Amino acid sequence: MTEPRRRKPLSDRRPGRLARLGLRGRLMLVGLLGVAGALVIGGVLLYVILTGSLSRSVEAAARASAEQVALLVDAGRVPDPVPVSGAQVLQVLDARGRVVSGSVTADRLTPLVTADERRRALAGEAVLVPGSRSGLSGRLQVAAVAAGPERSGERPYTVVAAASTADIEQSARTVRWLLLAIFPLLLAALAAIAWRVIGAALGPVEALRRGAEHIDDASSERERLPVPPSEDEISALATTLNAMLDRIATARRKQRAFVADAAHELRSPLASMRTQLEVAQRLGEGGRLPEEVLPDVERLSGLVDDLLLLARADDAGTAASARPAATVDVAALAVRVAERYRTARVPVRVAPGLGSRPVEASTSADDLTRAVTNLVDNAARHARSSVTIDARARAGRVEVVVTDDGHGIPAEDLDRVFDRFTRLDEARDRDSGGTGLGLPITRALVRRWGGEVRLEDAAPGVTAVVTLPAARPVGSG
Repeated sequence: MTEPRRRKPLSDRRPGRLARLGLRGRLMLVGLLGVAGALVIGGVLLYVILTGSLSRSVEAAARASAEQVALLVDAGRVPDPVPVSGAQVLQVLDARGRVVSGSVTADRLTPLVTADERRRALAGEAVLVPGSRSGLSGRLQVAAVAAGPERSGERPYTVVAAASTADIEQSARTVRWLLLAIFPLLLAALAAIAWRVIGAALGPVEALRRGAEHIDDASSERERLPVPPSEDEISALATTLNAMLDRIATARRKQRAFVADAAHELRSPLASMRTQLEVAQRLGEGGRLPEEVLPDVERLSGLVDDLLLLARADDAGTAASARPAATVDVAALAVRVAERYRTARVPVRVAPGLGSRPVEASTSADDLTRAVTNLVDNAARHARSSVTIDARARAGRVEVVVTDDGHGIPAEDLDRVFDRFTRLDEARDRDSGGTGLGLPITRALVRRWGGEVRLEDAAPGVTAVVTLPAARPVGSG
């Protein structure tokens, strides 16, 4: 028994060509197909009705001429030649199909219609004959009327009138070419109009998309999507999404409050435990237990402090901080941070000539010191021989660069390491791996002042780049 064929999940299915066009393209394509179909149907109906109407008018004119001559035949007063209007051709045929009389334009020897064509014309059918039978170009529309005194249920004469269809055919050709020429131009104009109209209709959706793309972890909790002034489905969607963002912001505030409260409550018992362990270690009580437990308590205290700092940094927001930005001498700050690592495993140096370059950022000295310290800690933990701190100003921004010559980070993990509690395999050792909060704290502190931090491959090692707004010169607007 064969196994039933499994359908691919929706996420694994490749989008069709129509789906790859985008919503705007699909709407325009569907609209144009509908309009094109309506135009084709309308054009065909117009052509059929117009040509049919013209044919009926020509046939009616020919029949009217035949009926008038038939009245003359019935009265026994058939003029020769028979008078006709315009370029009509008229013949009076006897029962054997011979020409009895006719118009000036008619052949006096050869009948205009055959016996079968005459029978069909008398029955009221539309009969077309070649114009060459009467020395004319094109075709002739024929109408036939029986005439003369009735004998044995039949009339002895048949009046045949024909009118040229050249004007009808010319009109039909003109209509065809006009339709074929106008339809593409009309579709092109409609496509341009539809593209603009659909674009204007989807403008609020694009505004929502740009607003949603702009909102991230660095955005203010009060930032919301733009709500269109029109009271329609898009406005309702924007209102619903903003309500969802309000709920998410409330949940995030509760989460941060919980983390901050838990970290704050843990600080006191951890400090008490550390004090007791240090006292027991000095007094020699408890054997080796204080010496073994004290590092874990120190590490746990550092983790709690990091959690509390991260929660407070999130509460403070991004660039809209409660404190005004100050002008910070980045070069002097880098020198101070490097001095703290004089006894580190690897030397931490300041780039040559940094002190001679004026590099000033608009930020908080405490926050920038903590951010650079976290980066230097991370670099010193993984460097092989040295760590370098540098700073430069460019295009109204200040960059603080921390470079190490360690084992580096895979390209796919350069942004993932900024997630909280993320530690790569090489950094999972308890003694050297850290808490996994150093880089997230750095990003939170930097974003408070409108900055950003990123990691780059230094080949070998990693380069951490902190970008901040440059301090405005004194007296600038």
